Formats: sequence, C-alpha cells, structure tokens
Amino acid sequence: MIQEEQQRRERLERLRQTNQNPYPARVRKDLSVQEFLAQFESLLAKEKEISLVGRVRSLRKHGGLTFLTLEDGSGPVQIVCTKDMLGEEAYAAFGETLDVADFLEVLGHPFLTQKGERSLKITRYRIITKTLLPLPEKWHGLTDVEIRYRQRYLDLLMNPEIKTKIIHRSQIISAIRTVMNGRGFIEVETPTLQPIYGGGFARPFKTHHNALDADFYLRISDEMYLKRLLVGGFEKVYEITKVFRNEGIDHDHNPEFTMFEAQAAYEDYRYGMDVFEEIFETAAKTVLGTTEIKHEDVVIDVKRPWPRLTLVDSVEKIGGLRVSNWQQVEEAKKALAEKLPAKKIAELKKMHSIGELIAFAFEELVEEKLIQPTIIYDYPVEVSPLAKKADDPRFSERFEAFALGSEIGNNYSELNDPVDLEQRFIEEKKKADAGFEEAHQTDLDYLEAIKHGMPPACGLGIGVDRMVMLLTGSANIKEVILFPTLRPVDTDVS
Repeated sequence: MIQEEQQRRERLERLRQTNQNPYPARVRKDLSVQEFLAQFESLLAKEKEISLVGRVRSLRKHGGLTFLTLEDGSGPVQIVCTKDMLGEEAYAAFGETLDVADFLEVLGHPFLTQKGERSLKITRYRIITKTLLPLPEKWHGLTDVEIRYRQRYLDLLMNPEIKTKIIHRSQIISAIRTVMNGRGFIEVETPTLQPIYGGGFARPFKTHHNALDADFYLRISDEMYLKRLLVGGFEKVYEITKVFRNEGIDHDHNPEFTMFEAQAAYEDYRYGMDVFEEIFETAAKTVLGTTEIKHEDVVIDVKRPWPRLTLVDSVEKIGGLRVSNWQQVEEAKKALAEKLPAKKIAELKKMHSIGELIAFAFEELVEEKLIQPTIIYDYPVEVSPLAKKADDPRFSERFEAFALGSEIGNNYSELNDPVDLEQRFIEEKKKADAGFEEAHQTDLDYLEAIKHGMPPACGLGIGVDRMVMLLTGSANIKEVILFPTLRPVDTDVS
C-alpha cells in the first residue's frame, strides 16, 4: 500500500471515529456550479444560502483561511473557508480530514473576493466521498497513453479535451437521429447474437449458447435484419448500435465499434449519397458551428456537395493506373504488380477476377490520397455481393465515402433479386471454401425472406467512431471511444 493511501485511510478512520458517514446515500444539491455562477448576482443580492456539491480539485491553506476549487459536471467554482465562519473546531477537523479529490457538500453564501472572483463562503461542510488514492499530478497531467486508455476515468478528469470529445460524440449521434427522424425514418433494434453473420466482409466473434446448444456470432452488421423489415412492410428504418469484428486494432480500427445503418425503400444509392452528406454537414454545423475541421496541418470541409468519382475513374486519375481496358486476369495482375511494393504481391495470388484486382488497385493506390470528403461509387460486383448491379453489369450501385485516407461509410442500392442473390451466395461460398475468411455467409433465411418480395431500396452505413474522429479532429479511434478494447492485464490481487 502506497504511503498516500495509508494516510488517507487514517483520515477516513478519524471521520468514522467522530460518527461521520464518509459515504452518505443522500446529499443536498441546490444548484449546479454552472447554475450558481449564472445566477450569482441575484443570489448575492438576496444573500441566499446555497448548497453545492462536487470534487475538490485544489486546496490552498493560509492560516485561518482556506481556498479550494470545487468541481461538478458543469465546471469549477472557488470555495472560501474561514475559521471565523466554520468555528475553530470544525475548521481544524476540515484540515485534518479533507484531501484533494474528495467529494464535498458545502453550504454557504455567495461571496465576491477582492479580486472579483465569484465564490461561495461556507458555513458548513460534509465529506460525502472520501477518496483513498490521489489524482495524477496536476501540472504534468496524465500523459502515458496506456494508462490513459486503461484508466479512462482519470483521463477524463485530467485531460478535459477528452471529455469534450465524448460530449461531442453524444451530440453527433443526436444529430444523426435528428436528420433521420426528419426524413421519416423510425429507429429499431435488431439482434446482437446472430446464427449467421452477414452484411459485411469481416471475421466474427463466435460464442456458444448452452440452453440451445448452438453456436452464435456477435453481429458484424445489422444490415440483413433491417432488410427483413422492408420485406415486413416498413419503408424507412435505422439503427445505431454496437457491432463486433474479430480483426486487428490500429488508429482507426477497434474490434467493438458503433455503426449507424439505415434502409430506405423505393430509393437508390444516389439518394443515399445525398443523405450521407446531409448527416455530416448537419452534425458539424449543429455540434461545432462550422463545417471546417482542423486535423493537424490539414483543414477538411464537410460542406455539401462532396466530390464524386467512379471507382475506375479514381484509380485512373488519382492512382495513375489504367484499369478500364483490363481483359485478362494475369495481364491485370502483372500491370498492378508494377505499382505495388513487394510485400503486397502475395495478396495478388489470392485474386481470381478483374473486379477484385480493380478494387485492390483502389485500396492500394487511391484510398490514402482521399483527404477531403469524397464519394467513390460503382464498385466491382465481385466485392459487392449484396449490391444491385449498375447499368454496366461488371459493377454495382455501391458507394463508399472517404476522408483523411480512411473509409467512413459503405452504402448501396440493395440487391433484391433472389435469383441473382442465390448465385452470389454460391460465389461467396466458393471463396470461403478456398480459405477466404471474410467471405459473406450463405444466409438461407434471408434468401427466403426476399423471395417473398423486398422493394427496391437503398442501404446506408456510417462508422460512427470514424465520423466522430473526423468531426473532432482526432487521429486515433481510441480518443473517441470511452473504453477501447485493450489487451487484458493480470488482475490477481491475492
């Protein structure tokens, strides 16, 4: 036990010996700190007695006078304690039992210091939570990245910019709901445990249900269930939910993340592009008051309209590789290999179609160069098993949005032809049999559902965490997730 904790335990014991409860169930809170400061002049004129509560963030003693900073969820305020006001015995006990980081209930009157600082001069106090461990040292803050993410509660206390980002995250999600509700969508809930995972290319987390003696998967997407609702008569539905992908962790990937998914009957992917842009512009204006966001030395602008390019045009214009004339797979592999680093060549051997190679060329030659928000559309059919074919049947009516070199959403006109879907499931099964772990699963229940008829529809998906990163100027997804996934540590306390 560290010396600081031992000293605090001794102060805790002193409180208990004087029959004081250092962890009461009920407290008196008349106003938040923010409300107290906003109403200060009126309260001062009335000489009204006020009770505030919060955590002690600083403590400065000067003989018979003590200043402390009390902070609640709305902000800090100065508290003034004097021996004359508290009485000698209470003032002495105050100094003997109170520590920085304790939670305090104070009762007193508004007081304006000689320097003009709005304060509360107290007549009574009560410790309502006695802390046993100190906060990190104030002036150096909490800078160790590993500790920050494992002890996020300390990160929020010591690095207020992180708390601001989390507040903005909540406001951004509210803005998404505002846009969707305004367009006539309803919010729904779909299963997290799924017998067949689908709606994306990803490895799932697998679990076993004992009572049913069956394997289930944590969803990688909720898309397949939202489309079942279109079959059932709903026309505009959306969900904001957690999804899980058993994959790597880096600056913009976390195994557990938040997705926004929507389905709109009787619309196509161009409608989806418009909604996508509206969501980002509305959220930025509502939460930040601007559509321009600074990311280190780059300023991006989410104001509508965004540039739109077909995937083939982007590879040819930005990637510098002509792909529209590719006819033979081996010829395409050879041309692409000349543009790739040696470590990427092995991946080419796993690809067996022109469409896969064009998509790979985009990923390697274009994606990281898309800094300003951009929409890329008409993806090869081979990498879009659930999207409707475009006028050129080699491609699908699918679009993805990118910014700062990362994808921020995947969307398409939904494939509602059950004969076509059945054939694509067969092709995906061949990929799975060949060892492609991220192949789309054959979902026979979903296939049966759309045989009953699913209207033409547009699907929309946004990675909420990446959206928050984009709008808050964050470079790491862990900055905008309250409790990111980390490697477990030894918690044995025996």
